[in-house]
Amino acid sequence: MVWLLILVVLPLLMMFFITFFRTDALVFDSWAVTFSNWTRIFTDSSVGVALKNSFIYALFATIIAFFLGYPMAYILAKSPFSNKLVILVLTIIPMWSNSLLRSNALANLLSEQSLVNDLLSNFGMSFIWDIKGTGLAITIGLVLTYLPFMILPIYTVLEKMEPSLIEASMDLGANPTRTFFKVTFPMSLKGVATGVIMVFLPSFSGFAIPKILGSGRVMFIGTLIDSSFINRNYNFGSMLSLIIILIIFGSMFLVNKVDKEGETLI
Repeated sequence: MVWLLILVVLPLLMMFFITFFRTDALVFDSWAVTFSNWTRIFTDSSVGVALKNSFIYALFATIIAFFLGYPMAYILAKSPFSNKLVILVLTIIPMWSNSLLRSNALANLLSEQSLVNDLLSNFGMSFIWDIKGTGLAITIGLVLTYLPFMILPIYTVLEKMEPSLIEASMDLGANPTRTFFKVTFPMSLKGVATGVIMVFLPSFSGFAIPKILGSGRVMFIGTLIDSSFINRNYNFGSMLSLIIILIIFGSMFLVNKVDKEGETLI
């Protein structure tokens, strides 16, 4: 509790405190009380654009991650492999590397001067693969980065599901498709809800992927916070950060409500 107070509570209180002041840097003798940082949410068009872009791209990334992640989790949970841990480890291995390195590596693959274009040119193809700096590149980066967060909670719920429920459904005359939509999928909604939140939240609040893969052309709320701190506008940046923190706390509350027993945790 002491460490939480020092490393979490006090910094949050300081962030909240400086949002009500105006200064070019963290120099206390030059501070002046103001509410302009809060009113700027409604007057600065860049805030609205950043929030809209963050929401749209995070929503698309979450939907794609669901349609890719659920089949992968289902196949893995129902597979006859004796050691499924190996496949899970292979799934999460990319998460063990630095996210900035992964984003830069992906940016290289999606740029004009990439390994893909070199291979195509060697085969005599004139097609040029260059989508870095576009919304498509950002979406690909978000999906590839956060897909494991969708797979793991869904897999955990499916793995813990009682097989006798599926057998009972089949014995009562339901075909495999009806059994899936009437039994399996409804019982896996806890994992789906957790996966959606775990993918949507970092996709919404992150700044590295939009900044690297989007070449700074698409403004996210995370990139706006990043630029605010780079320009030493700590007050406005702290205010935007508090918005993200409130969203995080709200998401944690939803996860707790959806999964009180912690079934989606491995």
